[in-house]
Amino acid sequence: MIGGQAADSQPPSASASCSSSSSSSPSGPAAGGGLRIHRSKRRPDILNMLMTAACLSSSSSDTGKGQSKLSSNKVTHGFHLVEGRSGHDMEDYHVAEYRYENDHELGLFAIYDGHLGDSVASYLKANLFNNILKEPLFWSDPQESIKNAYSSTNKYILENSKQLGPGGSTAVTAIVVDGKDMWIANIGDSRAVVCERGTANQLTVDHEPHTTNERKRIEKQGGFVSTFPVADR
Repeated sequence: MIGGQAADSQPPSASASCSSSSSSSPSGPAAGGGLRIHRSKRRPDILNMLMTAACLSSSSSDTGKGQSKLSSNKVTHGFHLVEGRSGHDMEDYHVAEYRYENDHELGLFAIYDGHLGDSVASYLKANLFNNILKEPLFWSDPQESIKNAYSSTNKYILENSKQLGPGGSTAVTAIVVDGKDMWIANIGDSRAVVCERGTANQLTVDHEPHTTNERKRIEKQGGFVSTFPVADR
């Protein structure tokens, strides 16, 4: 999670999708430090990219869709947001938009699952993609640039916790370049999924504290993992 370490007992839930006539499959190594980055080459036999997590405002639901305009490989996307039964306002945000940067069309898709308030998730929506694209080596080394931007953004949030509050947020981001290449990164348990021939395949690794590797990483950095009882939902 980016920012604070607290978690809600029942966060809202939502889903988003991105699809086109030619889609993507995962390849490439993952970045260290809990952040996972995947590069995907688009393949015609994959029809949809699905990303599952919570989103947006305090409304009970929201739906939208869009399509790329400049790339030869047309990419369409849709999203549907549903607020959970947690007893508090929606704390989560999403991004689904297209930009034209450096003679390339970029599809930017993200879900930020906020905890203990929406301030960190809101900050990520406004700043994380900008931080990634401002990295000087983004076009030559996107994997390292995404990793650096996640790290610097997390550092800023921690250093400004008085203004942003004690909460935090998960993050999953996808950058589609000219409808051909897709770079995916995540922190926390927000995930990216592709649907290939009717089968859902998870692209990212959930960072759950009860798993051996994640627990070791937390403890190595001086943290600890505790288990608390959760009331029936």
